[in-house]
Amino acid sequence: MSQSSLRVQVAPGLSLANPVIAASGTWGYGDETADLVDFRRLGAIICKGTTLKPRAGNPQPRIIEVTGGILNSVGLENIGVEALISEKAPAWATWRVPVIVNIAGDTVDEYGRLASKLDGVAGISGIEVNISCPNVKKGGMQFGTDPVCAAEVTSAVRKSTSLPVIVKLSPNVTDIAAIARAVELAGADAVSLINTLGGMSIDVKRRRPGLGNITGGLSGPAIKPIALSMVWKVAGCVKIPVIGCGGIMNAEDALEFIMAGATAVEVGTANLVNPQTALDIINGLRQFIRAEGIGNITDLRGAARL
Repeated sequence: MSQSSLRVQVAPGLSLANPVIAASGTWGYGDETADLVDFRRLGAIICKGTTLKPRAGNPQPRIIEVTGGILNSVGLENIGVEALISEKAPAWATWRVPVIVNIAGDTVDEYGRLASKLDGVAGISGIEVNISCPNVKKGGMQFGTDPVCAAEVTSAVRKSTSLPVIVKLSPNVTDIAAIARAVELAGADAVSLINTLGGMSIDVKRRRPGLGNITGGLSGPAIKPIALSMVWKVAGCVKIPVIGCGGIMNAEDALEFIMAGATAVEVGTANLVNPQTALDIINGLRQFIRAEGIGNITDLRGAARL
């Protein structure tokens, strides 16, 4: 039998050596962990959320541990798109691992302008459209909770770039399938889900909210069953690739998402616990398909669907 392959295609023109992607906000701009991990082995890296202008983010504390995960309210702190293009993209152009830029805006026009600025920039392999961040006061999640708004943002981005367009969906909705169908019709090449669930924690000794922003986004193992259910639902109603994320901590978790219908997975909170986790997942996936005599990881996509 020929050697088993982990290669997947998550969008037209975007083929990955394996289906494991470093999720936005957990791998910085790509090389922060270079002394710890061979990041070039990842399927792809999604850089932290990027806006038109630099942002300082939310007040501290921004990240706190809770049972089964973490709450974060970083608030899209970033260097801005112009600095990203001039300072980060030139290095990305020399890497063999694709880098996808996560973008966020306050208006539909801002999303379109961001996509236009990134179009054709060497080192940028795709765009992930963040319409699902619960940690900002404007934009973000408000676009991801209504099919019409989600479609408007997706259409604006699609018209402004030739890059692959992935739309990141929010779990904080009543019908995520409706949102997924809307962005597919508006031109998305793929969808990624889920982003964090809105939540909060209270410091009983201080008698104050634990986060400086009061509320934030819950991620980690606690949200995995919810994420898996939503990936299952969306994979059954769209034709474009689905990228699953939410509480993936090991290869078995990743396999569950793939068997639910995901083409690839994003690893997020686990990177903050152990930067080696994503590579361990890649190794685990390879070992599994070899042991099972499976030629390509794509043969497992949707294997659990009835």
